[in-house]
Amino acid sequence: MPVKRGPRVAAPMAGEDGLLLLQSQALAREEAAKMKAEMLARFLKDKLAKEERSSTLNLHKLGTQWRAVLRETKDKELRQDIEILSQTFARVMDCKDSVIEASAGLSLVTDLEEAEEQHARALRSHLHNVDRLLQLQRCRLMCLEEGYGAQLGALKMEFEAERCGGGEEQQWHPLAVL
Repeated sequence: MPVKRGPRVAAPMAGEDGLLLLQSQALAREEAAKMKAEMLARFLKDKLAKEERSSTLNLHKLGTQWRAVLRETKDKELRQDIEILSQTFARVMDCKDSVIEASAGLSLVTDLEEAEEQHARALRSHLHNVDRLLQLQRCRLMCLEEGYGAQLGALKMEFEAERCGGGEEQQWHPLAVL
């Protein structure tokens, strides 16, 4: 197999052609660097956006897991509280049941009868006091009415006496009655 050789170097070019070639190569390198910078910037922007999405997703996952841990902890606390309250309720019910069993039968009936009798006595006493207060108020009202009637009669007689008796001594004035 024959050996391959690289591209042959062209014959020396004229000065202007060489300058143009160098300028075009510099321009090509500049455009390549510009393209490379744009690609790098685009790549970094994409990578940043991807990282932001990932961090948002991870924060959401962490929040969800944290809420699950908190729920589990609160669940344990509430179950303990329910157990304690259940035991307390059972103890109170046992106490009340024992009181009912100890005083079962006639003692409850007698207690109820005594309470009804005491209520009836209190009601009779209250009604008696209300009747006494009503009687006292009626008596007071009757006394006030009699006093009013007496004062009214006296004023009428005085008015008639002044009216008939002669107006020589005094002239009648509406404010004189007061």
